[in-house]
This record gives sequence, C-alpha cells and structure tokens, in this order.
Amino acid sequence: MGATSLPSMTAPSSHHADAHDLIRVVGARVNNLREVSVELPKRRLTVFTGVSGSGKSSLVFGTVAAESQRLINETYSAFLQGFMPSLGRPDVDLLEGLTTAIVVDQERMGANPRSTVGTVTDANAMLRILFSRLGTPHLGSPQAFSFNVASMSGAGAVTMEKGGRTTKERREFTVVGGMCARCEGRGAVSDIDHSALFDADKSLNEGAITIPGYSMEGWYGRIFRGCGWFDPDKPIKQYSRRELDDLLHKEATKIKVEGINLTYLGLIPQIHKSFLSKDREAMQPHIRAFVDRAITFTTCPDCDGTRLNEAARSSTIGGVSIADACAMQITDLAAWVRGIEEPSVAPVLRGLGHLLDSFVGIGLGYLSLDRPSGTLSGGESQRTKMIRHLGSALTDVTYVFDEPTIGLHPHDIARMNDLLLQLRDKGNTVLVVEHKPEVIAVADHVVDLGPRAGSAGGEVVFEGTVEGLRAADTLTGRHLDDRARLKPQVRERTGVMEVRGADLHNLTGVDVDVPLGVLCVVTGVAGSGKSSLIHGSVAPREGVVTVDQGAIKGSRRSNPATYTGLLEPIRKAFAKANGVKPALFSANSEGACPACSGAGVIYTDLGMMDTVSTPCEECEGKRFQAAVLEYLLGGRDISEVLAMPVAEALAFFSDGEARLPAAQKILARMDDVGLGYLTLGQPLTTLSGGERQRLKLAIHMADPGGVYVLDEPTTGLHLADVEQLLALLDRLVEAGTSVIVIEHHQAVMAHADWIIDLGPGAGHDGGRVVFEGTPADLVATASTLTGEHLAAYVAG
Repeated sequence: MGATSLPSMTAPSSHHADAHDLIRVVGARVNNLREVSVELPKRRLTVFTGVSGSGKSSLVFGTVAAESQRLINETYSAFLQGFMPSLGRPDVDLLEGLTTAIVVDQERMGANPRSTVGTVTDANAMLRILFSRLGTPHLGSPQAFSFNVASMSGAGAVTMEKGGRTTKERREFTVVGGMCARCEGRGAVSDIDHSALFDADKSLNEGAITIPGYSMEGWYGRIFRGCGWFDPDKPIKQYSRRELDDLLHKEATKIKVEGINLTYLGLIPQIHKSFLSKDREAMQPHIRAFVDRAITFTTCPDCDGTRLNEAARSSTIGGVSIADACAMQITDLAAWVRGIEEPSVAPVLRGLGHLLDSFVGIGLGYLSLDRPSGTLSGGESQRTKMIRHLGSALTDVTYVFDEPTIGLHPHDIARMNDLLLQLRDKGNTVLVVEHKPEVIAVADHVVDLGPRAGSAGGEVVFEGTVEGLRAADTLTGRHLDDRARLKPQVRERTGVMEVRGADLHNLTGVDVDVPLGVLCVVTGVAGSGKSSLIHGSVAPREGVVTVDQGAIKGSRRSNPATYTGLLEPIRKAFAKANGVKPALFSANSEGACPACSGAGVIYTDLGMMDTVSTPCEECEGKRFQAAVLEYLLGGRDISEVLAMPVAEALAFFSDGEARLPAAQKILARMDDVGLGYLTLGQPLTTLSGGERQRLKLAIHMADPGGVYVLDEPTTGLHLADVEQLLALLDRLVEAGTSVIVIEHHQAVMAHADWIIDLGPGAGHDGGRVVFEGTPADLVATASTLTGEHLAAYVAG
C-alpha cells in the first residue's frame, strides 16, 4: 500500500481569524458623545486623553467596557442573571471585536469598617489557612483566626423526618472564631455622649432629639409619639429611669401606630445600626460631623486594636502571631513568608508570596494588611485592585484603567508604565484614561477627545501616534510639552503653624513649621507620610477647611444644583415671583411629574433582561408637572433654568429681573473651578472624577476658614486645566487664605512658594522631612527624589 501524503501543517500566511485585530465603535452616543466612531488596535496600549468632561470615560467605561460586561453576563443562565445587576445596552450603533473586559477604576474601596487591605485582597484568607496548619498551639479551622467570625456554641432538639416518621434528636454545635468579643472585630470601642443626642431641657415635641434626620415631622416622630412609653410633651430631664432607658437602649420592638406595623429601636442601638455600621470616610459630611461630635472611638483594651481574641493571638509560627503578621509592613511580611519552609503548605506559601510580591512590585509595599481599606486613597485603591491581575495567565483580555497614576510620585510613574506594558506584552489590550504626559508618551495609540468639555466635547479630535498628537492642533497636543517655570519671586510667609512630634502611622516624631499666607506644597513618594502629617496634625485644627478625595454621595436624582445648595435660592425666587410654594419647583417634591415621579424617564424592569428606560411622555423628560412650567422667572421656566450651563446661568442670575445674589455667589465659585460648561440639572452619577472633586472644591470655598488643605486637586485635570487651577490657588492666597496642597504634579510644585518634602522612601523608609524650602532651592540641590524629578521637569 503506497504512502498517503499528509496535508501540510504549515499555518497559512494570513489566517482569517487574524483579521479581527480591532475593536470597532460606530455611532456612540453615551452621555455627551456625539456619534463617535473609533477603531482601537487589539494587543496594544491605547491612551484616551482630553479635558475633564470631554467624554473619555463615556467612551471607554460607558461604551466599550459596559457592553463587554453586559455580553458576558448574557452567557449565564436566566436563573443566575436574576441575581446579577441588569446592565442596559450602551447607546451605540455598532460594537465589534470586543473581548472580555476587566475594569480597574479609581473608586475607593470599603465603606465597611470590617474591611482591611488583607480582606479585600485575599491575603488574610491565605494567612488564616497558614496559621490553622502551622500555628502552635493548634486552634482549629481557618475561621479561628478570622476577626469576622464570633465563637459560639449551642445545643437543642432537632426535628427530622426519616422514613415517613418524625423524630427528634439532640444536636450540639461549636464554632471557634477569632473575633474579639469586646469590640466585635472592629478594633475600637465607642463611647456615646448623651448630651449630643438630645437637649434634656426640651420635650420630644419641642425637637429635643438632635441626631441628623430625627425630626418629629417624619417617621421617627410617629414612632416616638405612638409607642406609648413616654409623654412626648414632657422634658427629657424629667423622665424616669425606665423612660430614659426605653428612649436610649430599648432593643427592636414591634409596635402599631395609626394602624401601621412599625419597629421601635432605642437611640443608641439605632445609631450603631445606621451610622456605626458604615466606614467614617463614606459618611455624608453632616453625618460625619455628628459622629465626630457625639461618639468617641478608643482602641479596644481587650485586643489592643488587633480585632482578634486572645486565643487567635496566642497561636504563633516561629513566635509571630497572625496579628503580628498583619501589622507588619508588607515588604517585611513578604520576607517572613519566604523564610517559612514547610512542604505541607507549599501551595499556600507560593500563592501568598506571589501576592505580597505583587504589592511590592506595584509600589504598595509600605502598607500593612491590617490597614482599613476605607483609609486608602483613590490611587492606592486602584493599585490594590490591580494586584490580582498582575500574575494572571489570561491573555487576549481588555484591561481598562482609569488614571492609574493618581497618587503616584513621578518616581513611581515609570514603574506603573512598566506594569501597563507588561500586561500589553502578554497579549492583552490595555485601554487607559490618563492626563499625565509620562503615560501618554508610552502609548502605542492615542485617542484625543474634545474639543472642550460637556456639550462642547464628545468628539474624537485626534487618533494616531504620540508624535502625531504632538503635531496636532488640539488642546492636548498644544499642552503636551508644557512645562511650568519656577517663580522668579516667592511670597513671604505671614506666620507658621507649628507641628511638633507628629507620629501618626509611619511619621517618626516629625517637627515642622507649616508656613501661612503662602502656597505651601507637601510632597514625597506615595506612602512617605504626607497625608499622615497634614490630615493628622493640620486638618483637625480650628479654622482649617479640608477638601479631600472622598467620593460625592448622590443618586441619579442628585445634580450640581441640589448638591451645592443652589436650587434652594432658585426655588424661593421662583416662588416669590409667582406667589406660590417653593416645593412646586422641586422635581423630588410637589412639582414632580406624577407619571415619572420627577425622574424624567420611565424605568421598566424586565427581570434578568436589561432594564428599559424611556423618556416620560407626559413631561417629555422635563421632570415637572405642566402647570409648574407655566411659572416663569426672567422669562424662563424651572426646567429651562436646570438645562442651563453654569456660565449661562451665572449671566442669567446676575442681571435683570432674575438677579439673585445668593445663586450668583455659588455659580461664580463653580465657574472659578472650571465647571462653567456643566449644566445645573446634570445627574451627579454622570460626572467624571475630576468634575466631582472640583464641585467639592467649589462648595468648600464658601466655608469660613483661614487655611485650606487640598488633597491632590490635580486629580482628573487635563494639562490645560492645571493652569486654571494654579490661577485659582493664587487668587485664594492673594485674598489672604493660606493654602496647603498635598500634590505630586510638578507644575504645582514649581508654582509653590514653599515645599515640604517627605521621605526618603515609603513606609518605615519614610516618615521624615527631607527638605524644607523654596522650589528653586529644591531644584538647585536636587538632593531628594522629588528634587531630581522637579529639576528634570523644569529643565525639559
């Protein structure tokens, strides 16, 4: 039998599958995008640039990533989809070539006081397994080392059905947990000042309760008046011991008020349930102020803040307990893990070692696993989320990053660039929204959106290489090589704020004089102790106004007008001009369209399918009743006013019949921080990160105070907007305000009157002041990492 010739196994020179090397977006209209069409190369690093509010996030997150995640969700069964959030299809004509998208955003982690760096990265889970196997004395399963599991035991009769007969058996159970019983695994105990909860000289009907939200006109008033345990007209100081105990401490009790079933809960358990179950950083400002005033937190005396009970702390490996391990700086913990040689737990040691090395590689080696996740900055949160992806064997995945250099010193940005390039070189598509020129410089492909922000943006103004962008006549192209110059003359200080012996976190007894009456920039590598110094020793002082990176709280019904308090004087002005009630001019109150309840759209829930939203036919998306829109102020109805951009509204409320000084002041501050393009009624949920922080800055500019502390105000700002920010900071200083800025941006450093540089490294390698002086002196000496990078910046 003759030999059969085999078909050639050589791959064809161009396989049809290789033709799908692009992600194609055609006709995207999400938020302010205007029929945007782009082609993004796969397995390349693409950077999206443009001013804040130009549509970058709408294109990358709201269109490409959102559709990828929606399509993946559709691969699950209808049963599973019923438990998952339903995602609507983005408003786009065509999306082709999508791959699985992994989104790493800059949202802060953990609004839960039980959440730590160790719990959110699974490092604690692996440590618990390690100690359950190797710890002496042996305690039991991994949950014996968990501060979220309480020890408990019980016994009782269990009714069972066997063979058609009902039998009862006695069963016992025991759970060995690691939770400290005193603080319930929180690490701190609270003491509540009763005088901050109520005014003892008043009765309930007179408004004795001073807790935010506890008014006698609402549900709480109904409950207190209808429970029958005390007289609502009697001053609290005349209450019997039983009545006071019922008011403060009574546990949840079912009551019936006016035929409605309600639950009564004493003030102190209610505070624990409503306020203390949340992370302090996630609270609204007025709630946080109440908690700070009424509740004193002290380290738990039983567990010394470790959250673990005595048994969990007594089990050790080589003299190190799990509490000691979690308190170590991660660089030290990684070295300790590498020193353990035990074949029986080799997989755990290998996985834990890799995870800890990833922390170090991404520049977070200065953290400890017991650090509450709510205290991480936006940049630290994002890099912590990146860790789980660094060693992944997945390829052909689309990684989507939102300004990954936030919170990074120029020294650390090169390391971040290396990580992005590593992900690309493994065969992944990397999409990055970014403003920093150092990151733009390493891109394979650039998409520049603009030309401006809001309704003046939403278009692709350039697509191509970095060199092409430099030559392009776009806002980004013109500013890409901008360099701020050192000021020829700096302002003289008018005084100093003394800080002595600061030792919070990694600070080593720092003594420093913070100058007043000038622009002072505090800098240093990530983890060097900048935030610990300023937020720990300067921000708590009287007369200091702090604008931090905390997220803005608000639903899709919230907008810049409601958030800034602008709507209040506008509603009153409309009411006065037309002789009606102010409540008519609120889409969340009496003036709301009855068909859509003031939302402007009708939401139709289709179970596991996409929730469909359609404009309300009755109000045509205006959110108000037709009768309300007949009332005018300066020739405009309330919906037309909410549709105005800030700059137009500022002119409208400055002159003529609609002149309104209260609104004018708020609008002027919003225009000052560069939000002139934002419409008053735009939902807060659609604002970019940079827009939200500038909105907070606009609000805080009204706060009385001689010292402003700004935490990385360049976050989310385009290169062109940084100039406007510097001009704003100058105006604040010229008006007599002392401005202290925690910042990494070299343009802000160069513009400073005084620099305080911390370092020399991060964690226990930092925590010291390594330079104090003018920017010119720092550049001249170039004795620190900041000095080296600032000198290179101003020379370039």
